[in-house]
Amino acid sequence: MTAYDPDACYEITVWEEDFRQTPTRLLRARICQPVGKGPFPVLLDLHGGAWTFKDRTANVAMAEAMARGGILTVSIDLRLAGEAPYPASVQDANYGIRWLKMKASDWKGDPSTLGLLGSSSGGHVAELLGMRPHDPRYNALPLADAADLDATVRYVATRSPISDPLARYNNAVAKGRQEMADRHHVYFNPFSDIEEGNPQLILERGEPVELPPLLIMQGGLDDNVLPAFQEKFGAAYRAAGGDCEVAIFEGCGHLWVLEPGPDTDRAHEMVKAFIARQFNAANDPV
Repeated sequence: MTAYDPDACYEITVWEEDFRQTPTRLLRARICQPVGKGPFPVLLDLHGGAWTFKDRTANVAMAEAMARGGILTVSIDLRLAGEAPYPASVQDANYGIRWLKMKASDWKGDPSTLGLLGSSSGGHVAELLGMRPHDPRYNALPLADAADLDATVRYVATRSPISDPLARYNNAVAKGRQEMADRHHVYFNPFSDIEEGNPQLILERGEPVELPPLLIMQGGLDDNVLPAFQEKFGAAYRAAGGDCEVAIFEGCGHLWVLEPGPDTDRAHEMVKAFIARQFNAANDPV
């Protein structure tokens, strides 16, 4: 098994490569590679932006912190809702999992260790991928050079994920945030997809799902995605048989990790410790 020490400190190399050509533009990937022999664990970073903006550079500080801790971390562009609605971004990320499994060995990574890191709407996408790795809609983009690879992941780590898009939409409407409410209509088109592609409601419906270990980091002062939404989702995930840790960062809002400080440092260390637990559990002798 690939070893992982969350207290390690590496120099890193950063570069970009083409990821996928869509009908409207070229999606790119930003690779953060620890400088060392490897093989390193592998992490795919999915950006937020309410499904309608941002790109692979949205989570640079977190991605580089993970790489300095000894994880090959790759951040990818996803199609935005204005280009194509749900499930387009989920399809891109599903393709990204398989693409990164194909590429990881060349970049000193162990593809069998791949996990997800998702922020806000990227956390929504990550939860859907973790729960539905074999969904034919999400697997719709063929990877000709590696048709045998699947989109299963070892774990999912998230920051402020939209675990219940319908609850987040209703919260935006109640607070008079029309622009935020409108973003949901752009992404979920038809709007009924907000129930179909909803991690909370998937669990409540009792659908058969995979339940990889899940970490949710949530700002206690977030009035965009409320902490209560995450507590409810975590309870449903555990009731379904999964392992879900919900960590509330008191005094923090939705985007606290974008600013340097002790709470951001704590988030970085929490993700690394969570990943380490997945490997330690796998490597423990029976």
